[in-house]
Amino acid sequence: MTIALESMAVAMPEVEGHPNRAGFRGVLTIVDVPSQRAPAGSKGRRVLLTRGAAEAALASLLGMAVDYAPSFDRHDVRRKVGVITSAEVVGRNLEVGGYLYAKDFPDIVEEIARSGRRRGELRSRNSGLERGLPGGGPQAAQGLEISGQRTEGARLRASLAAAVDRIRSLTTAMRGGMGRDAPVPGLRAEATAGVGGGLGMSFEVTDVLVTDMRSRVWTLMKVTFTGAAILRKEKAAYQDTWIELSS
Repeated sequence: MTIALESMAVAMPEVEGHPNRAGFRGVLTIVDVPSQRAPAGSKGRRVLLTRGAAEAALASLLGMAVDYAPSFDRHDVRRKVGVITSAEVVGRNLEVGGYLYAKDFPDIVEEIARSGRRRGELRSRNSGLERGLPGGGPQAAQGLEISGQRTEGARLRASLAAAVDRIRSLTTAMRGGMGRDAPVPGLRAEATAGVGGGLGMSFEVTDVLVTDMRSRVWTLMKVTFTGAAILRKEKAAYQDTWIELSS
């Protein structure tokens, strides 16, 4: 299996025991896959961020703030609780890392520690499968494999549908349609409705270039990242995002 990786980071000096730095890592968004729901600013259309656009915009993520709203349902640029210092595209995940202002916002750090994705839990589950503990064993492993196949099948169908929409968009552009001449002021990958649990992430972009604004799924060919937010998964346009504290 080949994993494509494109990364960028800002070197920060290590300060052991810094009271106002709590490391975090997470998945900000998924590339080359349509969003499950329409983000704010997309006129009700779902969006697909291309790998090329994400990789070209990695530098614009560095130094951008992470914000939150008390209800964890939207962006709030006046509540900046951290900063992004690294960004990389690994497979289809745009992964980010950085620092939260732990002394200034202890409640946010506590909420992420409680509700965010925790690697320890994942390790325990994996160990259970390996040791044959309750919930593990060959049958559980087989169920996990089948579940993974179903998830991959759903993603493949979504990718194929997005590819068809993109081909139609490019065809429209070549025939003199709207094509890439359709800029969008900005987008936030927050949604107005949905169900789910745990905390996820949402990106904010500007200078957005869309291939065909009449398409059911907007293909984002160019973006500039201007920030990110921590919010509940049910409020994120992309359901597979997550955030956790890092050691």
